[in-house]
Amino acid sequence: MGMSRSQGCFGYPLSIFFIVVNEFCERFSYYGMRALLILYFRRFIGWDDNLSTAIYHTFVALCYLTPILGALIADSWLGKFKTIVSLSIVYTIGQAVISVSSINDLTDFDHDGIPDNLPTHVALSMIGLALIALGTGGIKPCVSAFGGDQFEEGQEKQRNRFFSIFYLAINAGSLLSTIITPMLRVQQCGIHSKQACYPLAFGVPAALMAVALIVFVIGSGMYKKFQPQGNVMAKVVKCIGFALKNRFKHRSKEFPKREHWLDWAKEKYDERLISQIKMVTRVMFLYIPLPMFWALFDQQGSRWTLQATAMSGKIGLLEIQPDQMQTVNAILIVIMVPIVDAVIYPLIAKCGFNFTSLKKMTVGMFLASMAFVVAAIVQVEIDKTLPVFPKQNEVQIKVLNIGNDNMTVYFPGSAVTLDQMSQTNEFMTFDVDKLTSINISSTGLPITPVTHKFEQGHRHTLLVWAPNNYRVVKDGLNQKPEKGENGIRFINSFDDSFNITMDGKVYVNVTSHNASEYQFFPLGVKSFTLSPTQQTPPQCKNDFQSSNLEFGSAYTYVIRRKSDGCAELHMFEDIAPNTVNMALQIPQYFLITCGEVVFSVTGLEFSYSQAPSNMKSVLQAGWLLTVAVGNIIVLIVAGAGQFSEQWAEYVLFAALLLVVCVIFAIMARFYTYINPAEIEAQFDDDDKKKSLENSYSTVTPVSQTQM
Repeated sequence: MGMSRSQGCFGYPLSIFFIVVNEFCERFSYYGMRALLILYFRRFIGWDDNLSTAIYHTFVALCYLTPILGALIADSWLGKFKTIVSLSIVYTIGQAVISVSSINDLTDFDHDGIPDNLPTHVALSMIGLALIALGTGGIKPCVSAFGGDQFEEGQEKQRNRFFSIFYLAINAGSLLSTIITPMLRVQQCGIHSKQACYPLAFGVPAALMAVALIVFVIGSGMYKKFQPQGNVMAKVVKCIGFALKNRFKHRSKEFPKREHWLDWAKEKYDERLISQIKMVTRVMFLYIPLPMFWALFDQQGSRWTLQATAMSGKIGLLEIQPDQMQTVNAILIVIMVPIVDAVIYPLIAKCGFNFTSLKKMTVGMFLASMAFVVAAIVQVEIDKTLPVFPKQNEVQIKVLNIGNDNMTVYFPGSAVTLDQMSQTNEFMTFDVDKLTSINISSTGLPITPVTHKFEQGHRHTLLVWAPNNYRVVKDGLNQKPEKGENGIRFINSFDDSFNITMDGKVYVNVTSHNASEYQFFPLGVKSFTLSPTQQTPPQCKNDFQSSNLEFGSAYTYVIRRKSDGCAELHMFEDIAPNTVNMALQIPQYFLITCGEVVFSVTGLEFSYSQAPSNMKSVLQAGWLLTVAVGNIIVLIVAGAGQFSEQWAEYVLFAALLLVVCVIFAIMARFYTYINPAEIEAQFDDDDKKKSLENSYSTVTPVSQTQM
């Protein structure tokens, strides 16, 4: 390695440093913005969960479809360097636009802290997102291919190591941004009214994108830049079209067969182009099974996060929120990439096993499939602890005695006797048709029948407080509280109504002998204040503490008047807190991360090494396309197959990937690795020979111009 070629550092071109830093900033910027997006849609613009999620997924899919566009621009028009620079500018503008769209003072003319003209904000943020999708997608295939371009022949080892470092930069960027950006959002800012600081949280990624662009341009003098070679894509498409048409014309038996279907283009196109297209189509063919891997991989953000909401986030002294589990993936990547690269691969090589790229990718698929088997096992463990909720044709009833007498309630086939201020421990489940009569009685008093139309598929609480006084309340909770929060509702056994304020949320006008709706709180002890309409005696305290809330529980708090006129609190558990520890998710994250390291890094490197020089970006884009298709598969499978059991869906996905893995292994057996540079050098030699021959023969001086 002489210093003469280009400045070097540890045998790596110095220019690589700029490319890696650029990628780090770009990913930080992208993931930082993405982490905020769904909250921004929900809380600032005020869309509901479904619309927010749909728009979010559309945006992510767009980001993986636009690489095709970027690759076309790079390989046929501007070249990779100019494409990266110009699209980074578009990207930075997009980031700036979305920061501006989140400034509420922009249209908040009456200074009440709520934007007066929402459509302006929506329009701006959509324009911002469109520019970002174009920017991030457009530069994605170019940056990795441009990095690969910086290496000389014979630097394959360094080049492979580069793709690992590159992948490391991606994940370090995303890891830091998922930790830092939420911290920025919590800051308060605003000119006229203080509120969550979205402009700052969106502004930091925008500034970083500008930094990424500047770093990239500073390195400009050191890069090896290749001139784009005309519109490659158009040629490829035309050539393939011509080959198919020609093959179809000569389909009868009397024409001799040709080795490869692309050889039917020989009449019109030169051999070099045909051989280059063969390289690309062979790799593209291998890509067909790959989206299945991404379909599983991308469920970490959706399904696995939902799984975490039914688990307990107490890991040792840490208390982890369900959506923080995703950072486990990024943390593990940052640890695993160097280990796999520096320890595991060399060990395998020492054992004399030839661990080729496609073998690595097959192993990666297998590991991801195993991760889902583990996820299914964890799901079964969770299901054991989940409460039973009513099915479509059932109702569940719990009796709560908030009066001062013992009460007996007669159901079809059973009777329950309750002391004062007590409840039935479990919800009792009844078939709607079987629930013929319910009667309440108290010692020595006539029986009161309960006449109430119970709603199917729901839980109900039957409040009783005197022999002939009862009320049926529909609970409204027929699943665990979302996001691992805790539901709390209040029941009033005073004779008049009251308000309650708990941790900033208000229960307005809870009427006598009635229950409020549930409101939801994160973990910890919450204090609440009671403001009764009818004055309690002056010496009474009206401030109370809740119990220590954990994850996913629900409670009913009954407020009753003691003999001295003051209020007192009785707590009843409706849904027990989650017990399965979130740490149990770590094995599945570990497996899928190992799968990702051997699959994804290798895929990037394989796509680069098997592509002809003028189609490097196109193949990188093809690789990213498999990610987009994977996302679409999730939407289809999740939409089509509504499984009654979540674990069954996990097993289905694992099985699908296993089948795909076997198919891929068979396809890989028949793939022969090539060195595009050698093949192209061969063509160059042939061209030289031909032009030499031609210059000797005086008969055909014209043919040189045709070359």
